[in-house]
Amino acid sequence: QLQLVESGGGLVQPGGSLRLSCTASEFTLDYYTIGWFRRAPGKAREWVSCISSSGDTTDYADSVKGRLTVSRNSAKNTVYLQMNSLKPEDTGIYYCAADPTYGLRSYYEYDYWGQGTQVTVSS
Repeated sequence: QLQLVESGGGLVQPGGSLRLSCTASEFTLDYYTIGWFRRAPGKAREWVSCISSSGDTTDYADSVKGRLTVSRNSAKNTVYLQMNSLKPEDTGIYYCAADPTYGLRSYYEYDYWGQGTQVTVSS
């Protein structure tokens, strides 16, 4: 089973920034849309953002629009989620997922998943 690996999570104060990374060691991400999801404590997993395989098209949930930016670096086989102006409600486990189809917003539609990285926004 091919798997993604997330990194970059941690503890940050409100208003701070983090950059999450998503990579894969066993396959190239070039042919896949990458989606980002998060699961807050006691809540269901929610879609946050996605980026097309070419990197030309991105989309964001309304709750993060203007604060989070998704990008990809083909040479490094890595997709990034730059998170600025973080709020306590951004706390949760962040997952990246890969699928050939763009625009999917339900986690069960994605073919490959990572184990997640914890983001905690607290003073």
